[in-house]
Amino acid sequence: MISVETVADSAYLVAALLFILALGSLARHDTAKMGNTFGIVGMAVALGATVVLAISRDIEPSGLLLLVGATAIGAAIGLWRARVVEMTGMPELIALLHSFVGVAAVLVGWNGYLHVERHPGGAEAALLRADGLLGIHGAEVAIGVFIGAVTFTGSIVAYLKLSARIASAPMMLPGKNILNVGALVLFAALTVWFVLDPRLWTLVAITVVALLLGWHLVASIGGGDMPVVVSMLNSYSGWAAAASGFLLGNDLLIITGALVGSSGAYLSYVMCKAMNRSFVSVIAGGFGITAGPAGDTDLGEHREISADAVAELLAGASSVIITPGYGMAVAQAQHGVAELTRKLRERGVTVRFGVHPVAGRLPGHMNVLLAEAKVPYDIVLEMDEINDDFTGTDVVLVIGANDTVNPAAAEDPASPIAGMPVLTVWEADNVVVFKRSMASGYAGVQNPLFFRENSAMLFGDAKDRVDDIVKAL
Repeated sequence: MISVETVADSAYLVAALLFILALGSLARHDTAKMGNTFGIVGMAVALGATVVLAISRDIEPSGLLLLVGATAIGAAIGLWRARVVEMTGMPELIALLHSFVGVAAVLVGWNGYLHVERHPGGAEAALLRADGLLGIHGAEVAIGVFIGAVTFTGSIVAYLKLSARIASAPMMLPGKNILNVGALVLFAALTVWFVLDPRLWTLVAITVVALLLGWHLVASIGGGDMPVVVSMLNSYSGWAAAASGFLLGNDLLIITGALVGSSGAYLSYVMCKAMNRSFVSVIAGGFGITAGPAGDTDLGEHREISADAVAELLAGASSVIITPGYGMAVAQAQHGVAELTRKLRERGVTVRFGVHPVAGRLPGHMNVLLAEAKVPYDIVLEMDEINDDFTGTDVVLVIGANDTVNPAAAEDPASPIAGMPVLTVWEADNVVVFKRSMASGYAGVQNPLFFRENSAMLFGDAKDRVDDIVKAL
């Protein structure tokens, strides 16, 4: 007769395969919806198998009630948040969800300590000691707690920054790099100490050091690097889940954590490459340390333009490129932009979109918004695909973007964002920048593009201005 454990292990394997299919499908627009479905089904299978396995092990009624109740409450909260969250609030919601994974890893680690190291004469400790694995278990506890705590506080700070509850500028403590390295060295020493002599105070010290390090790591990173921070925390949450899997002996947690951790790490690498940054330099300090251009450089006067004048400019154009940014998301202008695109294409105008890899505050944020507004996939191009085409383009509409179209990155070695690859929109014949004001971008760096002779500023809410242009057309 097949045991319940065998069935549960088989279900976990199926769930792991579904998660792999989900990741693969999410890589493309036309299969992304299917990828979400794979992920939902995989998680449902995993949860169902876990509940059945718990029941088969004669769990007490109170424990079963807690398990089912926690699952139901969590599902209800998740469904509610998914229904009410705006796309502009997605980055901070994801950061907050990462913190849940972190605190779960901390609790699992502490639970492992209380069941084994805290009771060295207990059955579990005796079994591990007989197999020569007691020291390994202690290392798993320390590492799991450390990764989880760093993820928890780091994600909280990212949430606060992305939701504008605290300033996006980096926190500049004296010797911050020494503090980070010192915390890692202290953690390594405490872990060795804990493995040799697993005392309560040692684990408390590891937890406190990790909590402080997680806070300091993300607080020291500037706003311009926040897309990398989100993917970095995604990776941390995966490794935290994997560490929990080792402690619990759960293969599915190990596989899922490794999938999330490795994919998040690779995404961080891709984002850093897109910004011409190394991962170490992101951790060491973020863009935006200097608010504005170096010195007292006079950038000149900006030129304003009306929506009617923009409509006339577009009506006489043969090629248009639209470069969206987070401002478009905040104004919820994507549907108006899609309507503008449709009208221009009906007039025979070639319209394309140039999307920077770190546009918005979340990797792929702009692509999702444009897909939601039914903008055709084939005219939405990445930076590397479209950068050579700005020369000779009649009109570029910069809608809510700032740092990703800043010529200082390419032309000013003293700029805090020097070397960051950007969309070279200034090479077009005419550039229209949609902004609420002349304020600097999220990285805190002023943009010389606003003062170029071929640039004009269209002030106001992006959604209203786009609607005005559509009406004028």
